[in-house]
Amino acid sequence: MQSAPDRHEYPAHWEADVVLRDGGTARIRPITVDDAERLVSFYEQVSDESKYYRFFAPYPRLSAKDVHRFTHHDFVDRVGLAATVGGEFIATVRYDRIGADGMAATAPADEAEVAFLVQDAHQGRGVASALLEHIAAVARERDIRRFAAEVLPANNKMIKVFTDAGYTQKRSFEDGVVRLEFDLEPTERSLAVQRAREQRAEAHSVRRLLVPGSVAVIGTGRTPGGVGRSVLGNLREAGFTGDLYAVNKAFPEDLKELDGVPAHRSVRDIDGHVDLAVVAVPADHVPEVVTECGEHGVQGLVVLAAGYAESGPEGRERQRELVRHARAYGMRIIGPNAFGVINTSPQVRLNASLAPQMPRPGRIGLFAQSGAIGVALLSRLHRRGGGVTGVTGVSTFVSSGNRADVSGNDVLQYWYDDPDTDVALMYLESIGNPRKFTRLARRTAAAKPLVVVQGAGSAPQGHAVRATRLPHATVSVLLRQAGVIRVDTITELVDAGLLLARQPLPRGPRVGILGNSESLGLLTYDACLSEGLRPQPPLDLTTEASAEDFHAALAHALSDEACDAVVVTAIPAIGEASPGDAELAQALRSAAAAGPAKPVLVVHVELGGLAAALSAATSTAPRARTATPDAAAAEAGATRTGPTEHGTATGTPPVPAAEAAASEALEGTHLIPAYPAAERAVRALAEAVKYAQWRREAADPGKVPEHEDIDEKGAAALIARLLARGQGLTLGTDETCELLGRYGIPVRRSLPAPAPDEAVRAAAALGYPVALKATAPHLRHRADLGGVRLDLADEEQLRRAYSELTELFGAPQELRPVVQAMAPRGVDTVVRAVIDPAAGAVLSFGLAGAASQLLGDMAHRLIPVTDRDAGSLVRSIRTAPLLFGWRGSTPVDTPALEELLLRVSRLVDDHPEVVAVTLEPVVVAPHGLSVLGASVRLAPPPARDDLGPRTLPAY
Repeated sequence: MQSAPDRHEYPAHWEADVVLRDGGTARIRPITVDDAERLVSFYEQVSDESKYYRFFAPYPRLSAKDVHRFTHHDFVDRVGLAATVGGEFIATVRYDRIGADGMAATAPADEAEVAFLVQDAHQGRGVASALLEHIAAVARERDIRRFAAEVLPANNKMIKVFTDAGYTQKRSFEDGVVRLEFDLEPTERSLAVQRAREQRAEAHSVRRLLVPGSVAVIGTGRTPGGVGRSVLGNLREAGFTGDLYAVNKAFPEDLKELDGVPAHRSVRDIDGHVDLAVVAVPADHVPEVVTECGEHGVQGLVVLAAGYAESGPEGRERQRELVRHARAYGMRIIGPNAFGVINTSPQVRLNASLAPQMPRPGRIGLFAQSGAIGVALLSRLHRRGGGVTGVTGVSTFVSSGNRADVSGNDVLQYWYDDPDTDVALMYLESIGNPRKFTRLARRTAAAKPLVVVQGAGSAPQGHAVRATRLPHATVSVLLRQAGVIRVDTITELVDAGLLLARQPLPRGPRVGILGNSESLGLLTYDACLSEGLRPQPPLDLTTEASAEDFHAALAHALSDEACDAVVVTAIPAIGEASPGDAELAQALRSAAAAGPAKPVLVVHVELGGLAAALSAATSTAPRARTATPDAAAAEAGATRTGPTEHGTATGTPPVPAAEAAASEALEGTHLIPAYPAAERAVRALAEAVKYAQWRREAADPGKVPEHEDIDEKGAAALIARLLARGQGLTLGTDETCELLGRYGIPVRRSLPAPAPDEAVRAAAALGYPVALKATAPHLRHRADLGGVRLDLADEEQLRRAYSELTELFGAPQELRPVVQAMAPRGVDTVVRAVIDPAAGAVLSFGLAGAASQLLGDMAHRLIPVTDRDAGSLVRSIRTAPLLFGWRGSTPVDTPALEELLLRVSRLVDDHPEVVAVTLEPVVVAPHGLSVLGASVRLAPPPARDDLGPRTLPAY
């Protein structure tokens, strides 16, 4: 695409789709010689004022020389990027490398002059901010470290773009012009600004889909039945509060209404604005519909049609083209092959889905990739009986189908600050971008509970996901560290969601148990022990217990400072004095109301009436919620009932008057979740306890210590010199030791011993006692196989050991023996760090040896690791007691071990070229430690990572 003088090929990896501030999308790409006409057309649509701000003088049109200059780039010293919508430019940015004299220059000059121009109609949408992120990333890739910009003082919008970006800046004023200079190295503030903009933009893009002011159902059949007609009926019956349109190109020209809804042959014929289009036409007709919607200014699409990636290679390409087509018009897509979206807010009442009934309004957000799983979850939450008894409600529901565009990450961005959602439940068949999901989950979980069922890793058909090399269990562990409540089944998903939506978080693991069945109480006690909780002995009220007895016992348990939560067990009782369901439920609710800081759960057996009476409301109505991570545990997660929002939707089951009255009476109290099995109740409670503990620890995550002896610049120079040899390489012993030494990680020296005499000379150089080791791949780190001889005190012992090794395992050239000075005795451990293409940088720790490897006893943390992370990493393996004096052994120097973990984390975090580090074994002694073996692998860093500019997944 570029002419011969251009020095680099077209950088296709700079192309990206981005979400703008208002939720729309744009495509950013390099400007080429083929864009001359687009550039001229774009410039003609820019106001005279904007042109004046750009060129500091009246500049009505571009000359041929200007057009040539602005479209011919070498992609190194001169780069131009454009933001496009519908294939047309809406904004441009360019940089020109300059020298110290301000004139055009080439490398190694590391400064560039940058300038923007945004079409007036698109100003205020965050286009310039997005372009700045991308042009800065391009500049860093081309070894430009600093931007300079000259701006007229009156151009406040552009000055704000630069000053709000968060980079380290210098500002001066000369000759009537403001000169801004800023370093391009990301700072903590610039990353925070970037993340905040990303959240606002992506949340707004989902809001446009979930809170539309108008909806068009495209593909509405003329006769009852069919997908389009069903969705139209669901929208009507839900009482959608906005404008609704039925669209089908097969409608007769004289048809004006369908079921009381305005009917049109094309979305182009609709006079009003359309925010959301539900596309229910066959896949072959979708491209025509997307074009019509894009030209009409539709903001988003829910594509119900199948026949895409799930149908094979042809469908996969059709899906990719669908995404590209929609994004070209700035639209986002839910689907294809989607079940639909629901928003129960009384101000919206949107049921743009195939669900025949509108769920009851509540505080739970629900996301499912699978339509079938989504239906099951909606049904489970909707009905009183079956699974978890009692009634709860949904705030929003998204079933993403093939998840070609809008994903769980986008919905998380929306739920993060959605005032109508207190708990987020997600069923994920795969996690397309674990690194981003973990980051978003950590932030969301600090404000509200996030419960996830994670599939076994199979992505939706045709969905582009980064392949992870980490085991499924490791990814699950990393999610838990991010605050995710990770469960295994949708039953557990609903169990935990009900508790978290209805009750406060427990302050600790101490559990009181009371009820009218000794056996059920003991089952609950055993379940608590199995889940790592600390139960008190069950209080048996006997089968003759009255409602007053339950009330008094629960009130006493809640007032006990040694109790953090209470599980009430109940079985049917016989006798005139036995309480009825409603009476018992009222007794429990009134006792719980007196101690609202502690969660209460009920385990019932064949008491369906009790479960209904405990809930006694049709929704968990909205209330104010504290969303700070350091909120008191007594308040976090609590959901109180309030006046029920009934609405007018005929699809919502009617609420009996008595039940409504009970709901009003319950205002300001907690609803008590009821479970049909002790194990399910206790498992949900255990998850709440772990989540509450994570919330408390998240308020003080620790810090990444500074080590004065780390030579970051020296390490960077060494890495650059080594990578000059090739694209990827495993370092030799001397190079590994040198690099690790730059970060204060000494490796105990070992010398090759290809023959007995060389072994003796090596021992003399190192000093006795020594160890003789075979380093062949099948014997390395396998002391149990006999390939290691320790504590060799003199030459005679060394020669005898050498002879034994060669007799047992073969010739020296096969064994690759080395001699190493003995280290102080201790516990053998292993430290690893790896850059996973999906999850990012991960630090792992465990004990060395076959037993730990066989059991998979390794702990993992995301890099960068804080001092708190390092401490928990050491203590979270099952064999950790061996480090702390198990059975009378001497405790080892765990502070030294934690410091080593922090240094390895810093090395990998500072230098993304370090893609793998293994230290094995690391012998941790009572005082200090010794790294006896190490390997490091280098590779060029990716052009883009999670610290790079905002982008949507590529298609």
